[in-house]
Amino acid sequence: MRNKIIIEERAQWLIEMTSGFCDKYLDEDYKQLCEKLIQKMAHKRNVPFLSGRIEIWAASVIYALGSINFLFDRSFEPYASGDDICNYFGTSKSTTSQKAKAIKDMFKMHRFEEEFSTAYMKERNPFSKMVMVNGLIAPIDCLPPEIQKILKEK
Repeated sequence: MRNKIIIEERAQWLIEMTSGFCDKYLDEDYKQLCEKLIQKMAHKRNVPFLSGRIEIWAASVIYALGSINFLFDRSFEPYASGDDICNYFGTSKSTTSQKAKAIKDMFKMHRFEEEFSTAYMKERNPFSKMVMVNGLIAPIDCLPPEIQKILKEK
């Protein structure tokens, strides 16, 4: 049986831990995405962070979000390395990356996915200006103005 009090306590602890890292190294956008992901994890039938070290889960949440938002690419802002995350939480990179992969698989997270993308990534999403028309990918700006208007309203 799920104990909602324990789930909520651990979720809150995770949020505090990830917020600390985001305040020090990242930004408000990552902080909000971490909280959103943790809350989604808390609502799973089998809440993953009820077992294992909480530090590993905190590091893995940031690692998962960072890996789909190019956090580890020095040309992007903000930037943090996997080592920065693991050193902050005192976790091994191997364990952290394995749990991050499990999180990404659990929620089908991938690059340019709207739900877990930072604002920076949403602005630069090459697919946001494309649509599928009769099985072919076409730029939105090549479509008739009335169709463009309908698409912008969505």
